[in-house]
Amino acid sequence: MQSKDYHIVYFLGIGGIGMSALARWFIRQGKRVAGYDRTATALTRELESEGMEIHYDDRIEQIPGYVLDNKETTLVIVTPAVPVNHTELNFLRAQGYTIKKRAEVLGLISRSHRTLAVAGTHGKTTTSSMIAHILKSASKDMVAFLGGVSANYGSNLVCQGLADESALMVAEADEFDRSFLQLHPWLAVVTSADADHLDIYGNHQAMLDAYRKFIAQVQQHLIVHEKVASLADDITHIQKYTYGMNRGQFFAEHVRPAKQAGFFEFNLHGLDAVHPVSLGVPGFHNVENAVAAAATCYLAGVPGNVIARALATFKGVKRRFEFILQTPDVVFIDDYAHHPAEIEAFLRSVKAMYPQRKLTVVFQPHLYTRTRDFADGFAQSLSLADELVLLDIYPAREQPIPGVDTSLIFEKVTTRKELSTKADLPGLLKSKKIEVLATVGAGDIDTLVEPIKKQLQ
Repeated sequence: MQSKDYHIVYFLGIGGIGMSALARWFIRQGKRVAGYDRTATALTRELESEGMEIHYDDRIEQIPGYVLDNKETTLVIVTPAVPVNHTELNFLRAQGYTIKKRAEVLGLISRSHRTLAVAGTHGKTTTSSMIAHILKSASKDMVAFLGGVSANYGSNLVCQGLADESALMVAEADEFDRSFLQLHPWLAVVTSADADHLDIYGNHQAMLDAYRKFIAQVQQHLIVHEKVASLADDITHIQKYTYGMNRGQFFAEHVRPAKQAGFFEFNLHGLDAVHPVSLGVPGFHNVENAVAAAATCYLAGVPGNVIARALATFKGVKRRFEFILQTPDVVFIDDYAHHPAEIEAFLRSVKAMYPQRKLTVVFQPHLYTRTRDFADGFAQSLSLADELVLLDIYPAREQPIPGVDTSLIFEKVTTRKELSTKADLPGLLKSKKIEVLATVGAGDIDTLVEPIKKQLQ
């Protein structure tokens, strides 16, 4: 497939964070872009303002006429979240349109670039966004497809220069649906490999085998967290580097609190010299993300002093430790964490920042299968909160599973707890004394952020 062969790109699920980055890329390439999504969001409204035609009803009549009249020059891109019984998808398939998964298209684009890919159960989006920011700060020609909205640039597509075939490409290598096997990157980072997506893999070992297969496709450099370095033991055709805290070829040493609570400074080793870094985002876990990003950009030709300066100006990613409200009386933070290990890292950082304040957490579980597979881990990590409000499961692409609901988590949580629906949540929070509030989850809990903010104000 050559993108020059297509003048129209039609997206099924255009509002997804990965899909919308691709949509922005294609409209930047001069293509006519349109699509369907289930609901209108702030992101789809932005896409519409950028010139994309979007509708929200799954009806063949809603497909634009220029899509229907130009089958041979229309590329259809679909997200795995679209169900198999989707009316438009089945119509377009029956009509013989060229239909590709998002991961396939990202892989095809990557073949024209020297690609820097970030894999791992946790940290992909933040690390990728750090890499993009460093490269942009260094004035490198680049394009980055991000799994979140960069706070520095207000987009999930970050470009520098012409972003032609000579440009570096930054991409997240997603293990869901084995999507990362579509990539053959020049350099790859592996941040972690905790069990996840067991609905796809069946067991943790099968997921680890997929990681090994991905690593075998890397062309030149692998940067792997020292805790999962054994994944690359049998790989001999590439340069391998480890990173971590005080260990590895690239590492952070003398990590210390910065003046602003929750932020950190450290000495970065492994570059052209030891560089002091004052990290621009909070969270202890982000120190390791910064080391991985720094190592990536150093191997891509960015000097160490430029890397250190860029890390200080990195503002983070929307919904990753995002401060919504900070007053002397109330702090409100929103985070995308949806795996027990992510939740634990996030809540430990918040508690370290505000040790004398009560932490109230609102959590929306994401997927029935993930809730079923990791109920014990969720309960353990959420018990770090002083008070927990547990919402119903956000199903995303899944159908309900008999016997799987939030009670699997709720019954095992050891802190103060209660159940709520999204509709009842504002009233419930209004009755509480809120000191530090965190909304957590990967579903549609983000739609509650602005109403909660206004209420707290």
